[in-house]
Amino acid sequence: MTCLKRIFLALLLALTAQVAQAAGKVVVAPLTGTVGVQMEEFVAKVIDQAENEEAGLVVFKLDTPGGLVEATRGITQSILSSKVPVAMWVPPGGRAASAGAFMMQAAHVSVMASGTNVGAAHPVVAGGGDVPDGDMRKKVMNDLMAQMRSLTQLRGRSEKIAQRMIEESLSLTAREALEQNAIDIVADDLESLLTAVRGRTVEVDGKQVVIDASGFLENVEMNFQEQVIQFLSSPDIAYLLLVGGLLAIFYEIITPGGFVLGVTGAVMLLLGGIGLKMLPFNWAGVALVGTGVIVMGIDLLLGGTGLLSLLGVAVLVMGGVFLFRAPGSELLSVSLGAMAGMAVVLGLCFTVFALMLAKSLGRRVTTGQEGVAGLDAEVTEDLTPDGMVKCRGEVWRARTTEGFLKKGELASVTAMKGMTLLVKAKK
Repeated sequence: MTCLKRIFLALLLALTAQVAQAAGKVVVAPLTGTVGVQMEEFVAKVIDQAENEEAGLVVFKLDTPGGLVEATRGITQSILSSKVPVAMWVPPGGRAASAGAFMMQAAHVSVMASGTNVGAAHPVVAGGGDVPDGDMRKKVMNDLMAQMRSLTQLRGRSEKIAQRMIEESLSLTAREALEQNAIDIVADDLESLLTAVRGRTVEVDGKQVVIDASGFLENVEMNFQEQVIQFLSSPDIAYLLLVGGLLAIFYEIITPGGFVLGVTGAVMLLLGGIGLKMLPFNWAGVALVGTGVIVMGIDLLLGGTGLLSLLGVAVLVMGGVFLFRAPGSELLSVSLGAMAGMAVVLGLCFTVFALMLAKSLGRRVTTGQEGVAGLDAEVTEDLTPDGMVKCRGEVWRARTTEGFLKKGELASVTAMKGMTLLVKAKK
């Protein structure tokens, strides 16, 4: 009986220790790249997992240049409705720009490492410029500012500083953000972060909760499919795939061969289409990209001087500028320089292909029926009009097209009909 009691007590203690450890478990997940639909779904999945496992804390490692308004709103809603405390941490080398600033303010605990920055949440169109003046700009600005005020009031952070991030594109270093009450903690590593938040009281789902981060760490990563979609949802990648796919298919059409370029182009267009599906785009940008490719192709087909190709490259750049100018992309900051650089590189590659094609078209044909035209042939059997000749070291059946030729005379090949050479006297 005593032995059974000991076993029971041992099992009870082990179970109690396991439950206590699970209660203080910390779920750690990276958020890298453009804030889009895939990141929004991933955040919701991680928070849902943490709630089911009754974790003590979720730590998101944030590094983003910005993203979509609707996706940002979805992420902040997931954090606000979470039943588990959420810490948003910008690790060394990261940034929380544009949409990332909203996510930082939504978190129960906002943390940055030294050398990082937060802010620059002024709404822009995807090409990098301001939202055009008018009712739309006023509506977007008022909506984002109200959202930011709501978040800072809820978390007790500086409303004034947060508003300046939108109005003036204010960007702060970690120390500046801490001093001006835009974040809660500066921590250069995960261990320091957990030490700082352990025992901290935050409001979670309307209740005061003491953060318990004493358990083990559980790292959660995007699966392969999620990583691919996240990669493709980058505007720069989607644009590159779209332009590259169109160029490859067009080049395959004008120089039909082994279908390698055609298949590659089709795959690139498919992947680019997946990226576009995850982003707010407009068809005017797509049309401009297609027009740029066609203009470059016309220059190639007409054997032009390259001026049309330069115009085509310029149209490609404009297509990139307007491609993502659509409602919902106001927090999506895309580098115009990156788009221009990609277009120039693709244009140079296309120019090289064009020169290679022009060179091949201008080169004298040396094989097949066209290849024998103009070659010299020695008559080895009288041509009356049929006979035999020796051409390029090979004996051929031949037929003269002008009079008769005797053995030993030189003839010039004019054409080839089937396996018979048509010749005439060499002048």
